[in-house]
Amino acid sequence: MSTPNLLMIGGATEEMMSRLTPEFTVHKLSEIADFDSWAAEHGASVEAVMTNGHDGVSPAIMAALPNLKAVSGYGVGYDAVDTDACVARGIKVSHTPDVLNGEVANTTLLLMLAGLRNFRHDEAWARSGDWEAKGGAPLSTSPDGKTIGILGLGRIGQEIADRLAVFNPTIVYHTRTKKDVPYTYYDDLVEMAKACDVLVCITPGGASTNKIVNKDVLEALGPKGMLINVSRGSVVDEDALIATLESGKLGLAGLDVFEGEPHIPDALKASERTVLLPHVGSATHETRAAMGALTVDNLLQWKADGTLKTPVPECAHL
Repeated sequence: MSTPNLLMIGGATEEMMSRLTPEFTVHKLSEIADFDSWAAEHGASVEAVMTNGHDGVSPAIMAALPNLKAVSGYGVGYDAVDTDACVARGIKVSHTPDVLNGEVANTTLLLMLAGLRNFRHDEAWARSGDWEAKGGAPLSTSPDGKTIGILGLGRIGQEIADRLAVFNPTIVYHTRTKKDVPYTYYDDLVEMAKACDVLVCITPGGASTNKIVNKDVLEALGPKGMLINVSRGSVVDEDALIATLESGKLGLAGLDVFEGEPHIPDALKASERTVLLPHVGSATHETRAAMGALTVDNLLQWKADGTLKTPVPECAHL
């Protein structure tokens, strides 16, 4: 049986490699010193790419692989892959939806609770001895009964709403089109932000959502409001976020993603109004194993019959 050439962008676990190497001839981009020279010799033989949501496939790499037929992405986000170009060339693209929904929802709750309940301050109060020396920590804010807005009510957004139910919230949402769900729909994001105590961003990245959470949205959330971003750093205007936090026009921010990852602006790191995570929304052993398995499943299914197990919507018809 032939072993198609596969270009790997980013890393893979031993388990993933153990399933890939018998079926594909794997070329690791990280081990190619001069890609242009390598592509001139080998690019035409590459039929598949395995990548991740952060690295994607650059236009230069895609152009250097004239016979590329499939791209298997590790992660639910795929805005770093030009799906329009892939559709035009008949390249099938997959991602790993559903298997990370629960963990990203857990991370959302973690950020919300840490922010509202002053986790950073209170843990430092306990560790420093201030509790003993100065008395009890200041009061914090209960998560119960809040109005929580969800920007992007897809699979993960719905999972977040489901897990928030324990706090008896009022759920509202903003998407491009209204959905058949028991939550209040807002077609204007600023108006929704005015109504919210907490705004959760879980919309896809890309040009259509770039800086959709702007100064007007952040100021509408207000000095007691909290922004949570577990989607893409590009969704939030980072300069406006810093300005509204520093001025007190926005109360809190819980951030797992940033515009220039892994760089985090010093102003966000220094702020007492932020809870920051290093893009670990799905980063548990269990979830990453499931994502890796599905990434490989897509490649093996493509090799077997030319189809993908979980194609991205734009390429589902190919």
